[in-house]
Amino acid sequence: MLDQLNNVLAEFKQMEASELLLQLGGFVFWMILILVVSSLIIRNVNKRVKANSARYRTKKIVRFVSYLLIGLIAIFSFTGNMQQFGLSLGLITAGLAFALQEVILSMFGWIVIFTTNSYSPGDRIEINGIKGDVIDIGVTKTTLMEIGEWVKSDNYNGRIVQISNSFIFKGAVRNYSTDFPFVWDEIILPITFNSDLELMNQLVKKATDEYLLDYAQFAKDNWQIMVKKYLIENANVEPSLMFVLNDNWVEFTLRYVVDYKKRGATKHKLFHSIYNSVMNSDGKVSFASATFELVGIPDLKVKLDKPNE
Repeated sequence: MLDQLNNVLAEFKQMEASELLLQLGGFVFWMILILVVSSLIIRNVNKRVKANSARYRTKKIVRFVSYLLIGLIAIFSFTGNMQQFGLSLGLITAGLAFALQEVILSMFGWIVIFTTNSYSPGDRIEINGIKGDVIDIGVTKTTLMEIGEWVKSDNYNGRIVQISNSFIFKGAVRNYSTDFPFVWDEIILPITFNSDLELMNQLVKKATDEYLLDYAQFAKDNWQIMVKKYLIENANVEPSLMFVLNDNWVEFTLRYVVDYKKRGATKHKLFHSIYNSVMNSDGKVSFASATFELVGIPDLKVKLDKPNE
């Protein structure tokens, strides 16, 4: 193999300048042709493919194939015959595999992401401890619009984060939206012991009927798809309310299914509705808070001495 490599280098050194320029011109011609054709294909895809996900995937594949063809033509143009082409390709592949292990692993991660539908642009995921919405999936990196960190709830913090695709092999990928685009959430309502618990149930039900009824029905239909696709049992996706007694108050817990992108807004609406209902209950229901009651004060005896005359 070393002898063949030396022969390739010797032939390359013996090339006349005109022959080298001819090969270079041929490579530039094919490169421009491939780029023009790929650009026309992408333009046609933008016009004809309506679905955002399908259009995005098709354009990524077209670009990848065009770059791959340019690389192969570059190798073949400057090696001459097929024997030297195979030798050069093998040497280059071995060198790249050793020097660019992480990059190659990221490229295989890109293939896995697209073929297994681990996540797609627009999905909300958590990977390598970073949570955000996927805005681009490159050959080596996935780009997220980050949420959380110093910003409360599920709001964007303004940072754009790029994560290597190789992390799909190194840890868990938490997807909020692939097959079941909902999450379970809950709010806790502390109520005083002397409140009307039945009335509290009615007030909470009024709020859930107003803001969660559509979610529950839509989530129920999506869960049936989950049951058919995975080995999973039916789940209760309707709002549920339960309460427990503790040392200080009656603790109501409302658990419900909500759109993963509207968790904060929905919680705000529920709290607002329940708060107004409780405030308008004429004191029949009251929120509890951590307070301290003094049940007794010891007798104090004060003795005042008369001043000397």
